[in-house]
Amino acid sequence: MNKKALFFDIDGTLFSEKLRQVPQSAVLALKKTMEKGNLTFINTGRTWCQTSKIREEAPVNGLLCGCGTYISVDGKTLYDQRISPERAEKLKEDILRFRMDTVMEGVDACFFRPDGVQTETMRAIRSILDQSGSVSAKNWSDPSFSISKFCVAVGADSDPAGFFETLRDFEVIDRGGGFYECVPMGHSKASAIEWILKQYGIALEDAWVFGDSMNDLSMFQYVPNAVVMGKHDAGLESYATFTAKTVEEDGIYRAMEELGLL
Repeated sequence: MNKKALFFDIDGTLFSEKLRQVPQSAVLALKKTMEKGNLTFINTGRTWCQTSKIREEAPVNGLLCGCGTYISVDGKTLYDQRISPERAEKLKEDILRFRMDTVMEGVDACFFRPDGVQTETMRAIRSILDQSGSVSAKNWSDPSFSISKFCVAVGADSDPAGFFETLRDFEVIDRGGGFYECVPMGHSKASAIEWILKQYGIALEDAWVFGDSMNDLSMFQYVPNAVVMGKHDAGLESYATFTAKTVEEDGIYRAMEELGLL
């Protein structure tokens, strides 16, 4: 049997946002498929600094972070693409000029505006990131400022249309509710999968992806074996080849068992 490569989103897929943990059934599924000789990867929009908890809970061969901007396999950094300091400075100017709220996400830390969060959406995100210990002790004026991607939230006086006109070199992913994920052009969850498959000589038909939200779209479009979780964004449905139960219903284990991946 050919070796498979399995790629998992985190939130709502491998990690339960209700229970705030990876279910033990999912941990067991990862271990079983790896014992079978398959490779497992987390493929996430989170940057490396936001994955400490999942790294402790989920046994995997590697992590593909920041929508394809950072790849770590067996504890070694193999790919690390960051936004240039000059471009990052221009982003700061435009975020303030168009009155956008933001979290700017780096490999080592996340950064917020010097005047703090401006929206309820970003306040909730800041709370989660504070708990994970991934927020810079200062803000984006910190000398260590370095980012791979960023997200913005629209406030009452924001000009999103004007701001997005300045992002011709980014892909903007609409996450709903006035919240957008902005990734350097040429990078995505799909580009990270392509990199891994080439690295290990694994055929595309031997790749499997598991996800639930619209930032999983690129990998659902790229990989022919796509498992969508029971609770998911409707935009993924036309690309899904299998529908699992929710993560809380042991969706990962039950799907992998039925698909012969264990």
